[in-house]
Amino acid sequence: MLAKAEWAHLIPHQGTMCLLDEVIEFTAETIRARTDSHRRVDHPLRSNGILRAVHLCEYGAQAMAVHGALLAREAGMAAAPGFLVSLREVSFTLARIDDLAGPLEVFGERLLGSESSWQYAFRIEHAAVEIAAGRAAVMCASVLLAFASSGQDPQRIGSQGIRHDLISSTCAGHRRQR
Repeated sequence: MLAKAEWAHLIPHQGTMCLLDEVIEFTAETIRARTDSHRRVDHPLRSNGILRAVHLCEYGAQAMAVHGALLAREAGMAAAPGFLVSLREVSFTLARIDDLAGPLEVFGERLLGSESSWQYAFRIEHAAVEIAAGRAAVMCASVLLAFASSGQDPQRIGSQGIRHDLISSTCAGHRRQR
């Protein structure tokens, strides 16, 4: 098990916006984390005193970020920053989560990964019951910025006519040795 102090500095989510409390386990393809942050009165995503289930997508995305950061650290690198660009097949079994007693467990599984993008399946459970699931895709920030500055439409990334060598070299250039 990894306490937050062992990995929180590796991701961009800081302070109360760092929603996960601990990493229970991770492998090259999966991560399992735990948190009680959904019960915090000062939760940054609360609105009108309620934390809605849709925010569980952020928990899944943060598990992705932590997973990538831990894998990069194991390889002696720092993870390249990325942007969440897509959520797919998201489902919820409840409307709010701030009233749930006990911790949430957040599971992530890397489905696809390259130098420029990553796709994960995520699942959140409460008391061993699934309360949310879906898929999320992240694109390397430097790739999106390179396309934006070149005048190309970032929505066409991966389609015909887009140079995949530019994508890989742009993103790989932003990974750095530790």
